[in-house]
Amino acid sequence: MLAAPPACTPPPGPGLQSGVSDHDQPDAPGRPGPDTPDQQSALARAWLDAIARPDISAALESIYALIADQIEARGPACWASGRCCNFESHGHRLYTTGLEAAYLVARLPQPLTHGAIDQARQRGGCPFQIDNLCGAHAIKPSGCRIYFCDHSAQAWQHDLSERAMGLIRSLHEREGLPYRYAEWRTLLSFFAPDPARR
Repeated sequence: MLAAPPACTPPPGPGLQSGVSDHDQPDAPGRPGPDTPDQQSALARAWLDAIARPDISAALESIYALIADQIEARGPACWASGRCCNFESHGHRLYTTGLEAAYLVARLPQPLTHGAIDQARQRGGCPFQIDNLCGAHAIKPSGCRIYFCDHSAQAWQHDLSERAMGLIRSLHEREGLPYRYAEWRTLLSFFAPDPARR
């Protein structure tokens, strides 16, 4: 694994993280173990059903709008280098919530497959990266919205990420939704049909 260049070192905390975190991880101390495939399917269905509700989608979109307003006010630079999506080669991981993954999956033009997720893992990146650009830019999760390689952004990214994650977790709690905060590709696999189980 290559070390992240100084201008692309991610901040600690939610979203894009350096190394592995136990922040609300299912396998963190005091948390239940990893979900079984049947549990993963049930969680994915619960999140998809929830995000299909206009009030829940609107609530998540209002958090995304708050993020966009904060980003616009700060004006970080994006050089379209693709480093943010090349997790392994740049020493970070994307963590997100199940509801955010459902938001993206429900808006994809075609179904997500395990093959696409596996290929992304082999490349060390995101299944939605096309060349150096995000192929899911308008529907991406909060970690992607907040993270910038711009060194000047690192002073405020962590605080904004913590604020957004608190709001998203509160949305889960308010609506009685199961909460998972996990590595991006792992959560996406909850939503992809498993050909081995057909």
